[in-house]
Amino acid sequence: MSKVYLHRAGARDKLLGSVKENGKVYRSDPGLDDRIGHVELDSGKVYSRRLGPDDYIGRVDLENGKVYRHVPAGFDEYLGKVEENGKMYRHESLAPDDYMGNTSAFISFAHTGAGFLLLVLPAYESQE
Repeated sequence: MSKVYLHRAGARDKLLGSVKENGKVYRSDPGLDDRIGHVELDSGKVYSRRLGPDDYIGRVDLENGKVYRHVPAGFDEYLGKVEENGKMYRHESLAPDDYMGNTSAFISFAHTGAGFLLLVLPAYESQE
């Protein structure tokens, strides 16, 4: 299991949830953790859990850790990258990439990318 943290400047990083070895992603809440999605470990496709079929939201390139958001009827949007040390960066055009968060233990690009798309990115965007 890999715990997923949101970076907070000047404060301790915030625990958002975890990604299990089987690719399931859980949000940490008081009480029982809530399963919010999963990643296909062989393809890097990330799905958000919902009633009915899960919703495809993006993918992780398993070779280099680049993360893309799915855009229906268009090209996928490049969001940033995850690294082998578990760190996550959001792409900023014409500026250095922004450090967003990390995982406690790197399992694979698929696991870290799922944490990026399902946990860190929504929390990061809600701060802006």
